Amino acid sequence: MSFLARVEGELRLDGMPLADVAREFGTPCYVYSRSAIESAYREFDQGLGGVDHLVCYAVKASSNLAILDALARLGAGFDIVSGGELARVLAAGGSAERVIFSGVGKSEAEMRTALAAGIKCFNVESEPELERLDALAGAMGLSAPVSLRINPDVDARTHPYISTGLAGNKFGIPHGRALEAYARAARLSNLRITGIGCHIGSQILETAPLDEALERVMELVAALAGEGIALAHVDLGGGLGIRYRDEVAPDIRGYCERLARRFAGSGFQLLLEPGRAIVGSAGVLLTRVEYLKLDKAKRFAVVDASMSELLRPALYESWHDIVPVEPSRAAPATYDVVGPVCESADVLGVDRSLAIREGDLLAILSAGAYGMAMASNYNSRPRPPEVIIDRGRALQVRARETIASLHVLERRLPDA
Repeated sequence: MSFLARVEGELRLDGMPLADVAREFGTPCYVYSRSAIESAYREFDQGLGGVDHLVCYAVKASSNLAILDALARLGAGFDIVSGGELARVLAAGGSAERVIFSGVGKSEAEMRTALAAGIKCFNVESEPELERLDALAGAMGLSAPVSLRINPDVDARTHPYISTGLAGNKFGIPHGRALEAYARAARLSNLRITGIGCHIGSQILETAPLDEALERVMELVAALAGEGIALAHVDLGGGLGIRYRDEVAPDIRGYCERLARRFAGSGFQLLLEPGRAIVGSAGVLLTRVEYLKLDKAKRFAVVDASMSELLRPALYESWHDIVPVEPSRAAPATYDVVGPVCESADVLGVDRSLAIREGDLLAILSAGAYGMAMASNYNSRPRPPEVIIDRGRALQVRARETIASLHVLERRLPDA
C-alpha cells in the first residue's frame, strides 16, 4: 500500500499515525485513505479515457456513504445488487442514471423502486426475471432498460467461492441460451434492450480470462446485430484483484488502455464494475492484543477484532498481512492471531511472526473490501466505527454501534 508507510517505526496512513486514530476512536476500527480510493478510481477512469465509458463502483465491496460520496464526486457510476444499496447510492449523492442493478434475486419491491428512480440499466440474470420486470414496468407505465448478464463459462482462476462465470454458477444466463434470451426480451413490449454484460469472478490476478470472456461476449454482440438487436453498451464486469500477500496485482491502467483501444470507434459505451480494486488496498482494520496465550506448543495472540469484523479469513481462508503499528521491544515469536468469538474458525492469521506484547496495537492490512461490508453482530458484538483519512484529518464516518442499539428493534414476550 503506497499510502501506508512507517515514520520512525510508527505506521501511518496518508501521514496520519494509526496509533492516534486508535486512541481517538478505539479498537477494533476500520480506517480508509480517501486519497488511495480516489487514486485507484482514476486508474480505471483515465485508462479508459479514449473511449465512451462508465466506471461503476461495486457497492457491495464497501458501502459507507462517505466512500460512495467521494466516488460520486469523481463521476463514478455504481453497480448495486439490492434496494438497500440503491438507497445508499442516492443518500450519498449518486445519480440513479449512473446505476446498474445486478443480482440473481431482485424482488418486485426492489424492481419497482429502481424503475421509479430511473436507473441506467437492469443487469438481468434469468428469463423469469425478464418476465417479472416486463410486467412491473408495464403496470407502472414505464419502459425498463435491460442488459443481459451472460455466463460465458470462463474459468477466472480464482477461489471457487468467488468464481461466477463458470457453467454451474448461479449467476447470469448461459452463453448457449443468450440469443434465445435476447429474442425473448425483444418480444416483451415493456423492456428496452440497451446492452450486454458478464462478470466472471473476483480477485482475478491474470487478465487472460477477462480477455477470453470479452471475446465470447463480442461474438454474441455480432450475432445479435445480425438478428437486428442493436446494443448501446458492453459491460465487462469487475473482479480485478489486489495484493494481499505476495500476489502480483494486474496493471489496471494498462488493462484499461488495451480495452480503450479495442473499443475505440466501436460506438459502444464500455462499462466496468470494479470494487475490490478501488477500495481493497485503501483500508486497514486496527485491533489491540488482549492476551498472549500459550496452549501446548501453540502460541495465540488473542485480539479484540474477530470474524464478526473481518469474515474473509474464516470464509475464504484469506490471507491478510498483520503488522504492529508501533515499535516493540518484545522478542519475535510465532502466533496464530485469533479473536474472541466462540468459533474455532475465528482465526485472522496463522503462524505469524510478531514482536508483540499484551496491549499492543496491530493493523490488519488490505481490509478495505469485503471487511466492514460483511461484518456482523455475531456474539452480540457491536460493529466497529469507520474512519476516513481525508486531507490530514481523521473523520469518523460511521460511529461504533452501542450494545443497546443491537436489540432496539426487539421485544420481550408479553406478560401472561
